[in-house]
Amino acid sequence: MTIAEKLDIIKYTVSESAKKAGRAVEDICLLPVTKTKTPEEIMPALEYGIRAIGENYVQELLSKYDVLRPYVDEFHMIGHLQSNKVKYLIDKVSLIHSADSLSLLKEIDKQAKKHDKIQDVLLEVNLTKEASKSGIYEEDLHRLIDESVVYSNVKIKGFMTMPPAGSEEAVLRRVFSRLREIFETYQAQDSNISILSMGMSHDYPIAIEEGSTLVRVGSAIFGPRNYQ
Repeated sequence: MTIAEKLDIIKYTVSESAKKAGRAVEDICLLPVTKTKTPEEIMPALEYGIRAIGENYVQELLSKYDVLRPYVDEFHMIGHLQSNKVKYLIDKVSLIHSADSLSLLKEIDKQAKKHDKIQDVLLEVNLTKEASKSGIYEEDLHRLIDESVVYSNVKIKGFMTMPPAGSEEAVLRRVFSRLREIFETYQAQDSNISILSMGMSHDYPIAIEEGSTLVRVGSAIFGPRNYQ
């Protein structure tokens, strides 16, 4: 099956999931994730009409940036981001999905100022408190948001989460619906809050039914990751 055919199926599934939830498909963004894929492997998706891609690693994003930039309107950083790497991508990304600490927001603000840029970010929330996952705990979220207001070159646009790997549907729905509740609470207070990044290749239909506005889909488009 070609990448174009896979994208047709995914777009249809997104539409059906939105319809099932009584939502408008226009309110849901599909973000192809290109982790481990070469520019040549990514190009068929761009020829299809994709204009935004997500990368997990700073070095990988940088290695593809110049080649893909003529075809891509938005690069997203979706993986864990270390403060010392922010300076390398701050002028290249539209959205950082994985902000999870005040120190990281401080560094993003510092580097964004150098480029006279306001950097959009999502706060990654670790709802299940998995030690192996990054992300801020729910009970610490309010304080982080309150303390981040001093950073004028950072704009919090919403939230992101990842449920435990291999979760059953009931767990997925519980995690996704809880973050939707958090999202709606803050959205009612701040008009900048507009993005709820939930759902990947294996669970994006459920995430859409539970309120996701952005799904991060990699292997369902590009196949298994390339491992060296």
